[in-house]
Amino acid sequence: MTQENIALGNNEAPLLAAIDLGSNSFHIVVAKLIQGELQPIDLLSEKVQLAAGLDCDRNLTEEAQNRGLECLSRFSERIKDIPRSNIRIVGTNALREARNSKMFINRAEKLLGNPIETIAGIEEARLIYLGVSHTLASNSGRRLVIDIGGGSTEFVIGERFDPLQLESLEMGCVSFTRRYFKDGRINEKSFQLASFGALRELLSIKRKYRRLGWEDCVGSSGTIKAIRNACINCGFSKENITATALQKLRQKILSYGHVDEIDIEGIKTQRKAVLPAGIAILSAVFDSLGIKQMSFSEGALREGLLYDMTGRLRHEDVRERSINALMQRYRVDHEQAQRVEQTAMIALTQVRDTWHLEETAYHNMLSWAARSYETGLTIAHSQYHKHSAYLLLNSDLPGFTKREQSHLASMVQGHRRKFPESHFEAMTMRDGKHYRRLTVLLRLAIVLHRSRSKERLPAFRLEARKKQLELHFPDNWLSYHPLTRSDLEQEAGYLETAGYTLTIK
Repeated sequence: MTQENIALGNNEAPLLAAIDLGSNSFHIVVAKLIQGELQPIDLLSEKVQLAAGLDCDRNLTEEAQNRGLECLSRFSERIKDIPRSNIRIVGTNALREARNSKMFINRAEKLLGNPIETIAGIEEARLIYLGVSHTLASNSGRRLVIDIGGGSTEFVIGERFDPLQLESLEMGCVSFTRRYFKDGRINEKSFQLASFGALRELLSIKRKYRRLGWEDCVGSSGTIKAIRNACINCGFSKENITATALQKLRQKILSYGHVDEIDIEGIKTQRKAVLPAGIAILSAVFDSLGIKQMSFSEGALREGLLYDMTGRLRHEDVRERSINALMQRYRVDHEQAQRVEQTAMIALTQVRDTWHLEETAYHNMLSWAARSYETGLTIAHSQYHKHSAYLLLNSDLPGFTKREQSHLASMVQGHRRKFPESHFEAMTMRDGKHYRRLTVLLRLAIVLHRSRSKERLPAFRLEARKKQLELHFPDNWLSYHPLTRSDLEQEAGYLETAGYTLTIK
């Protein structure tokens, strides 16, 4: 997607939208892109408490799904006139945890008319930091950003716009409410159990984070905002959340006995139910990490999504850095990767119209697959395509959604030998068709560079019709390259089992 694409046919500033399907609340932000800068024009939030709808088998109940779909039906009205390419929708912890999340996502995608990406906790942390760092004044020191969500809490240490350390822990205000404050009663025992539960989670990051250090601590999202407002409205602090103010708020909450009795100015009815769990988590965070005070930022995941989109428009795609870092980490042969990538791009250019692969996303995915298909060689040459796929599927790759990593892994696993049909059948019908075609192009590019020769390939012509391909070379070129002819004939056999006909001329 380019800046020209986004503004096409519209003399006004283009609109962008980001929707965050959080475990506690769903949020939407709509903004204008004016001379490269974002200007928010609409913000909506609804308490859906998706995580509260996870049953004992970790399935989302029908009631919880309906709450989410009713909210999204209202959001859909706001985005109906915004181009699909200008919208990003992500799901977080509740959709990561739910065993039947695919069912809910399918229903939601039909309602919204846009794909929904379930992002990993580390990616969620990166986007939160991006949103916070763009809404605060720039400083030269390290900053610790903490976001307590419904099902997870994210921790990021960074400098300016660059995250240095990212973590996501399985503790959130909704999940901890269900575990420790299920009946709504508030007592010292429940608070202690919740705090101990949070402290156990924090053990995995405590030493690492305190060693790295930070100058400022910033909180984001609804839970921390509610705690900050409660501290100020109760007179415990003037602007920030301090350790002393947090302790006083804890004692005040204990005095109520039940969440329905909480009476603090600025705390909404729906927030009361999860406030004790949020206070218990934040108290444990302050104790474990030695935090003295925390300021608040209005920026969060949804703002991070918007800034991530604008970065891609300026060709500052963090996914490029992720692929380059992966290549370096696993010592990929850059020259070979470049040869395969260039040939794959030439092939894509020739068939993208007839195979409907015009979208920039397909160009990017084919490029990244061509550059990462040999990462698994570091593990072993035997079945290295499967090792490469495993690394792509399971590595933390900033900028990539789980779906993108899964599709990339499927392409890479399918680059040699038997075509992995089951991987593409598991995708949506549209994705399955297009990623099969991209994998065919990747396979052909790799076959043509099997010799790893620096000799340039001749100008070839590739023609495509549905499941038929014709590959044309200059006269007599294949006669002088019998090994390439043999490899292509073998490849034609592999593709035939997947329903494709490759004719070599």
